[in-house]
Amino acid sequence: MKRPLIGITIGYSSQDREIFSLRDDYVRAVEKAGGLPLVLAPGTAEDAPSLLDHLDGLLLTGGADVDPELYGEAPHESVTRVIPERDALEIALCREALRRDMPLLAICRGQQVLNVATGGTLVQDLPSQWKGAVNHDPEGERWSPAHDVRILPGTRLREILGEERVAVNSFHHQAVREPGRGTVVSAYSEGDDVVEAIEVPGRRLALGVQWHPEAFWDKDGRFQPLFEALVRASRR
Repeated sequence: MKRPLIGITIGYSSQDREIFSLRDDYVRAVEKAGGLPLVLAPGTAEDAPSLLDHLDGLLLTGGADVDPELYGEAPHESVTRVIPERDALEIALCREALRRDMPLLAICRGQQVLNVATGGTLVQDLPSQWKGAVNHDPEGERWSPAHDVRILPGTRLREILGEERVAVNSFHHQAVREPGRGTVVSAYSEGDDVVEAIEVPGRRLALGVQWHPEAFWDKDGRFQPLFEALVRASRR
């Protein structure tokens, strides 16, 4: 059986804008799920349709903050690094994938891109802007649980993971505030009700999660069903 080609977005190194950077966990998780990964370097928004012509599915990865101007806000003082060309390409990829009903899995920043691409807004800094926020960026290994997430019944996320509550890792200071048009919230963090997952109902797969499921690909594999769902949907 032909392996579906999954495009994986990539950012810049935090130390050097002349170096692209991507954790290998994303690639390994896609490979383990049976997909053929293809890394997509930042380019122009006009490239999005041509890139998607060659793909069967799309994975939006983590990284720098999305530019607040894209959802009509001035930057909070905590927003110190944005990459306009990455924002432009990934928002264009996201919108075109939704238009085509191409399977899409969005992780951490990727979920935020999905939300902004559909007209939603973000909390720019959870520690200072979200009352009672738990620590969403603790110290520890990338696969260390940070808090629990409550998955809502009747959602695609619940169907895929088969759990009402899961313990997740967490490395972010921003999150979804107002969900985008056509999206629904499918999970909240326990203790502070920060949005932890959104999805677009009725699609082959259009799902975002705020945590980093790829970090578990070679550990207990608890979130590997997310990548399997992406690859499975991309085969149809």
